[in-house]
Amino acid sequence: MIRALLISVLLLSGCTAAIKEDMPMNAPPTTQLSSLKEQLSSIPSLDGPPMVIGVYAFTDKTGQRKPSDTVSNLSSAVTQGAETWVIMALQEAGNGTWFDVVERVGMDSIIKERQLIRSTRENFKETTTDLPPMVFAGVLLEGGIVGYDSNVATGGAGARYFGIGINEQYRVDNVTVVMRLVSVSTGRVLLSVATEKTIASQKTGADVFKFLDMGTKALEMETGYSVNEPVNYAVRTAIEAGVMELIYEGARKELWSFK
Repeated sequence: MIRALLISVLLLSGCTAAIKEDMPMNAPPTTQLSSLKEQLSSIPSLDGPPMVIGVYAFTDKTGQRKPSDTVSNLSSAVTQGAETWVIMALQEAGNGTWFDVVERVGMDSIIKERQLIRSTRENFKETTTDLPPMVFAGVLLEGGIVGYDSNVATGGAGARYFGIGINEQYRVDNVTVVMRLVSVSTGRVLLSVATEKTIASQKTGADVFKFLDMGTKALEMETGYSVNEPVNYAVRTAIEAGVMELIYEGARKELWSFK
């Protein structure tokens, strides 16, 4: 009897492994990111010199904490350094033919370093004390992560037969990113776009519960797995999609054109 139950559990485990292989969300995030990077890099070149653009900050405006069903969690639900993904996406657009990104996040460090260079040259009476002027940005990219909605969709299914059962649960979260392109000379908002990305989580398990020896003993066995899509990957994907949308929306509004 026990041997038959063990065989049943092993068969159920094999079924769950097969389901896991067929799940699209179980594909490595690097593969999906590679596809999106190719789309970003394959954007036609800008008809003209690259736009000099600055990114001061791209912050988390949601205030959301990491969701937990058991205890209070003080960790933020989304990354606090999203400007890193923004800068990378701008540099990768059209293989670097669209934007010339200037440093603004670490502006204080640059100014201090330039002051140090100037002071050192003056103290040692070097002939060349002037530094070349810094490049200024023609446009700024503003915005941030404005939404993180957990448990947008939940559900599951299960079945049990003679104490042998299998169950499956899923949960869908959603992250929203907003970007706007601002002219430095006029202060006008040239473009504004919003993109969303869903975050899928799935859990599948199998279990066996049986009473043995006339109900005096109990046998319980359980197996399962869960798949959680990284939140950081979802934020990065939404940002890269937002940069692509900015470029194509600007072309539709005739702010620029493709080569």
